[in-house]
Amino acid sequence: MRQALSKTTIAFVNSLFLHILLGCCIVATGSDRLCAQTNASRAQVRRIILQSRHLGAHGMGYNGQSLSELSQKLSPADVPSLIALLADRTVRIGAQFALASQCEASIVPVREAAKQHQMGFLDASDVMDLISGFTGCPAMAREEARAMRDELDQLRRVDQARIAEEAKRKAENDARIQQNSIKMIDPIRAKELTREEREEVYQRSLKAMGLSEKGPLTPAQKQLVDRMYRTMVLGETGAAPHQ
Repeated sequence: MRQALSKTTIAFVNSLFLHILLGCCIVATGSDRLCAQTNASRAQVRRIILQSRHLGAHGMGYNGQSLSELSQKLSPADVPSLIALLADRTVRIGAQFALASQCEASIVPVREAAKQHQMGFLDASDVMDLISGFTGCPAMAREEARAMRDELDQLRRVDQARIAEEAKRKAENDARIQQNSIKMIDPIRAKELTREEREEVYQRSLKAMGLSEKGPLTPAQKQLVDRMYRTMVLGETGAAPHQ
């Protein structure tokens, strides 16, 4: 009885394993197909954008007719692909027009893409300008786009202030480390530096030489790095690095 039960259990486990393995294969195959479909869709969207250009005073470009055509050939489901295509310099302007053609469906995704730096704030503002001026969009969507443009301008100013503050802080930090590196030349002034300040100068010196403690080093480079550490960080004398 026990032997029969054991064989039954083994058979069940083997069958279950085969079903799981088959299921994994199906999921993997389905995932590959989904990726292929996504890529094909983006390629198709790109073709639609390029086909929506028209000859104007400055050559081939995009205009109100392009907006109308794009609104008919694309759908809100294409918005993620359009945002991704903004990185393609060939169709960047066309992608802006294509996003605008989707009216309210593009407003929030464009704002989020700008906040996450997936597209520039100025590009996002251009999309809002196009929506607000596109008569094919509902009046409410056009009004929402105008309000969103003001919000994007505010977000851009905040982002610029953050970048400027980071640049200022980095410049001040660089100047401080540079000043400390000058102090290290003088044995007396070098004693004013803390262990952390010495470490900063040491790391900056390694970076300037294209070296890293964690990177691959030749025996000679390893010896040089070791001597630099003992001299600059530990303050040992008679261990000056040489080349």
